[in-house]
Amino acid sequence: VCGVNNPMTNHMCRVNCMFLLVVGFGVHAWAADGSVTVTQITRGLNHHFFGYIGQSRTIPWNASGRYLLALQTSFQDHMPDGNEPADVCLLDARNGYALRVVDRSRGYNPQQGTMFYWNPEHPETQFFFNDRDPKTGKVFTVLFDLTANDGKGGRLREYRFDDSPVGNSGVAQNGRYFLAINYARMARLRLVTGYLGAWDWTEDVAAPADDGIFRVDITTGTRVLIVSFAQLKEALRGTVPRVDERHFFINHTLNNRNNDLIYFFCRADFEKRPPGVERVNMAFTVRPDGSELTRQGIFIGGHPDWEWGARIIGSKDKKQVLYDTATQEIVEVLGGRETFPNPEGDIALSPDGRWFVNGHGAAGANHYTFLERRTGRVLKSPPISYGEWKGGELRLDPAPCWNRTGDAVVVPGLSEDGTRQMFLIRLDPD
Repeated sequence: VCGVNNPMTNHMCRVNCMFLLVVGFGVHAWAADGSVTVTQITRGLNHHFFGYIGQSRTIPWNASGRYLLALQTSFQDHMPDGNEPADVCLLDARNGYALRVVDRSRGYNPQQGTMFYWNPEHPETQFFFNDRDPKTGKVFTVLFDLTANDGKGGRLREYRFDDSPVGNSGVAQNGRYFLAINYARMARLRLVTGYLGAWDWTEDVAAPADDGIFRVDITTGTRVLIVSFAQLKEALRGTVPRVDERHFFINHTLNNRNNDLIYFFCRADFEKRPPGVERVNMAFTVRPDGSELTRQGIFIGGHPDWEWGARIIGSKDKKQVLYDTATQEIVEVLGGRETFPNPEGDIALSPDGRWFVNGHGAAGANHYTFLERRTGRVLKSPPISYGEWKGGELRLDPAPCWNRTGDAVVVPGLSEDGTRQMFLIRLDPD
């Protein structure tokens, strides 16, 4: 039985998702056909994780599906401060997920990892990750190629900006550029999403004109600030009280599938705030060239993921919904609480759009609900333990990430020995 105390170490647990008795979780009646297979793919004394969520095609696998990216650390009980680099690893899916260390990173955190992305223009051999200089604490992004150095692998380039150092926050789904933000500012204003101890040039500025969302050209390395915090402050004037005092930050810079629209959250006072002061949490869209900055009238919560065009999936009124950012209307409801117990969980749409997955935490474990959009069929996974890591900066979020063929996701979980490991959930719906 797959329960919180048995996370499938060294073997597969195949579950026919009709009715399942789960140790420690009571009886769950899962009205779904088909089956789900869960496999632990990393193990050992160290901790292994990919990080973040599979939104906007954040895919751990390379083009052929042979290699998955992972970070390896010796600890999970505190935030890294830049003096504890993580190993950048490849897992070989054709060889029992054998692990090979290819580099190291000082730019990561337990929730988001190091913002791994395979380069859409060279998805078999090239990938991005964030790093920081050990002497200056300045964050930068690395483009790594497995074929460099006579096949040993190596860094093709580093995207460094000394005056205002930023790191990758989302590669355009069709390539050409990536978005970049100030992870030092993030650490100051919402530690779970930032890099503790990184160098921040905006520390004393509430809404700087020289920080916000940058667009970095992958080929040339040139950078453009497409949205500044000063712009966002003015866009929120008259809507947000004390707007001139708020220290704004940005979460979730999401590139759509057409490479022509970006969705993001502008936030302030999100965690620690004075009594009586409400947090700022506003959704915006903008074009990659910085034009058409638009505050969205309907707030779509959770961790949204793009469908096609201007349509994005998120949560509203405790429902999983499809929202059109162009018309600012909800155009479809994907499921109510009977389907998705927590629509604000971590979500991801498969690359082909056939399957949608929602991951949410409950009763000491993460649970995953898969919806086949064409038929309305629902599959649910066994719970995968998160143990004591329920909240705070070290929490173990569900974070499902699809493979390229749209029939499996990789997720984090706690192994029976207490280490943080990676699990594969494979669908066999036919």
